[in-house]
Formats: sequence, C-alpha cells, structure tokens
Amino acid sequence: MSVTMEEKLKRRKLEALKRGVHRVPINETLPVSTHVVGVGADGIAAIAELLRALPPGGATLHALAVGIGDESISALQALAASLPPGRAEVTAVALHVPEPQPLASALARYPDFLRLEYPFHAWGASYEPWLPAAASLPASIDGCRRAVAKAAYGVAYYAGPRTLEHALRGFAATVEAVQGRTQAIVPVVFGLGDSAGSGVVVDLVRHLSTKMFGRRVLVAGIGIAPCGGDPADRRGGPLFALMNELDCLNDEAKNQGVVASCGELFRNPFTAGFILVPTQHVWAATRDFAATRDRANQEIAALLTSKDGTGFWELLRLLNWVAAPSTQHSAARTPWGAQWVHVLGYADTAGPVRADPAAMGLLPGYKPEFVEARVAEVAGAGSAASAIDAAFDPDLPTQLVDGGRAGSVQFVLPSLSKTDLGFFFEARDAYDAEPADQRLLDHSMLLEQGVLLSEPSTRLAGMAGAGIGSSACWIAVPLDALRGGDRRPSPAARAA
Repeated sequence: MSVTMEEKLKRRKLEALKRGVHRVPINETLPVSTHVVGVGADGIAAIAELLRALPPGGATLHALAVGIGDESISALQALAASLPPGRAEVTAVALHVPEPQPLASALARYPDFLRLEYPFHAWGASYEPWLPAAASLPASIDGCRRAVAKAAYGVAYYAGPRTLEHALRGFAATVEAVQGRTQAIVPVVFGLGDSAGSGVVVDLVRHLSTKMFGRRVLVAGIGIAPCGGDPADRRGGPLFALMNELDCLNDEAKNQGVVASCGELFRNPFTAGFILVPTQHVWAATRDFAATRDRANQEIAALLTSKDGTGFWELLRLLNWVAAPSTQHSAARTPWGAQWVHVLGYADTAGPVRADPAAMGLLPGYKPEFVEARVAEVAGAGSAASAIDAAFDPDLPTQLVDGGRAGSVQFVLPSLSKTDLGFFFEARDAYDAEPADQRLLDHSMLLEQGVLLSEPSTRLAGMAGAGIGSSACWIAVPLDALRGGDRRPSPAARAA
C-alpha cells in the first residue's frame, strides 16, 4: 500500500516530537522570562496564585493587572507588597463605568481616535456609537455586559489622562528591555465567562501585541472555561460571541477574512497561540466552586513557573510542531486553522479528579496525535500515562516528562476546534434565545467597525457581520463557519 506525502509528514513530525525536539536539553541554557497580564477578576486571581507559587530567587516577575473595579486590585497589590523586594513588580489599573456624558462624548469621537492610531486604515463614514446616548448604564463595571466593558476600556485607553494606554506602554517597555537578554513570553489570562473581562481582553491584546510590541514578542492567550458551578450568565450568550471572536482571530482562514474587511490592525494578536483551561471535571468531582477555581489557578501557576519558565517555552514549541533547534520557534510555525484551541488538561495522580474527556466538557470525536504529560516525578507515574492513553487514545503513547506540580499530572491536548467543546453549543443556544438588543451587548470585537460579528450580514447573504444602524461594514467570514453546524451528541445520548 502506498503512503501519501501527508502520512509521511505526520510520521516525521511524531517521531521528532517523541525524540523531544521541542525540549531544551538539560546541558543547554535558554533564559526564558515570563511576564503575565491578568484581565478581570479571574485573571487577577491567577496572578495572585502565581505570586504565591513563585520559587525563591530567580528573575523579577513583571505583571500587569487590569481590574474590573478596585477590590481585587487592592488585594493583589497587598500580596505583591508582602513578597521580598525585587521578587515581583505588579502594575495595576482599575476600570470603571464612565459617567454618561463623558462616555457619549468618547464614543462619538471613536473614529478620530482610531484615525490617529491607525492613519493608514480607511475608516467607514457610517460609524454610529454602539451604545446609544440613552443607554442605561450599570452603576458598577463588575459583571457588566461586554459591549459596556469595551466602552469603558476605550475611555480609559483613548480619552482623558489615558491611564490604560500609559500602563500598557510601560509594561511593554519593561518586557522589551528584558527581551534583549532572554526569550520573553507574555501570557494573558482571563475568564471566558467573565463578561467584563472578556469584553476588554481582545482590544487589550490587540493594542499590546500589535501596537506596543510590534508583534516582536510572543503573546499567548490563556482562557479559563466556566463550569456548572458558575452562574448561568457566565455560560450564556456572551460566551458564544467571545468564542466567535477568538475563532476569527486564531483561525488563519477566518482571520484573513476579517483583515480583508477591517484592516491589518485585526491581524491575530495571539502570536503564541491560545490555551483553554477546563474546570468542569474538577467541579463534577468536588462540587466546590472555590476549590475548582483555585485548582485551575494552581495549574496555570505551575505551567508558567515550571523550570523557571522553560517548561512553558517547551509547551509552546510542542504546540507549534517545530522540528527545529530549541532556540527557534515562531518562524517555523504550522498554521492552526480551525483547530486553534489547545486544552490544558490536568488530573490527580491519586484522587477524584480524573482525565475524562466527557467530564472535561469535550464532545465525542476528538483524538490527539501526541500528548506530553508533566508530573513532579516521572518514576512511578506510568499509571498516569496509562490513564491518559485510555481516556484519549493518542496516536503515540503518552510521553512523561518532569516539571509538574505535586499530586497532579498536567497535559495539553493539542488542536481542538471550538465545536469540540460542549459549552460552545450551550452558549449558542442561550445566545439564540436572547432578544436582538441584548445580543448586541454580548459583542465586543468590531463594534467600533459598526459590525455585530455573530449576526448574519446585512449586505452579503450567507456571510457574518450585521451592520450597526446604517453601517455598511461587513466581514468576509461565512456565517455557518461561526455558527458551528449541528451539535454532536454527548456520549450518553450517542449510546442511547
């Protein structure tokens, strides 16, 4: 039987990964520095856990916290101040809902702000503010809708003293100063179900990655998925709109359609990819919401601090399938396409939290090519590898490496699509049940372009991107590609 070129390339790739081509040899020195951005309450909680997990000594951790209100910011600053001098530097910015008049003024001036920032882009003349002047605004930004959070971000970034723009610029200058001596990586952590945090994160990452860094620094997204213990609004329509925005950034084909319609400023800013952190399997095992979120933050902290940051670098190289020396990375990256989601799996080595795809919220049909599992001690961890093999049936047996946290096995499932995630379809159902005026508030990305990304185009049949008001803008992305097709049955329904 003849072997196709695609099969030959796959075998070559898997053989290279099995040899550990993505790993940094013990006798080599590769200075890696990780600088963290936390957005919203979930992102700030992840930074706090990272501060608590910092090993003694080592390079200074630089973090930027963009809070929704003041409470979580104050607690994080107190924690950072309790660390030894020079161990961590945390810059914090708190966002608030502006007063109606300043907000209306800033939204009316948005085209002027954007022309100054991106002078070579032809902004449409039919712009209308996405929040009407008579819109009822919440008293607090905490828990506000995504479209309102985006407006608050725009005021903090563009108007008045521009506190957010200055904070991003200062953080970027710090990272680039270190970049000359080490390989800098910037993970941006946020909660997928946090409407306020997710409403600002796309603009923040776009400004940081494209404008401040000029796409010279690796920026990775880390999104914490909701679970059954989250309130229903964290699993509803806003989550569907967010996943479509991330899809249109990380899927190169869709992103090309957005760039063709809206300009280079919407080129995917997640230059190091996107990692999703599931929590449903912990909630199912413990029924303790606080413990569930703590466990997710502990796993994120372990990932980012493993081997002084080298473990995270090796993971990014694995996900990018780079068959090159360990000092090379993004230039050889394989395009992700629709399979842009990489899931940070984790389970107990001895305990109730298991490596179970259904419990993690994955739908039937996903099969990974390669899984690498990190444990505190490789010796005696064979049962953990066997459990992962039994649960996910990878093409190659699970490879064990050291660098995990005690009592846990941590593994990344590469290359899923959003339609492999059960919560995507649940959020789609909730979105479809909302009235039109509420669906507008679920959106964030492209609102300044006059586009509702997840709605049918008002100009081109079969395409996505409805115009706001009289806007004639559009995007070159098929609506069906955003909707995700029919939902696949759960394992229980399929068995029945």
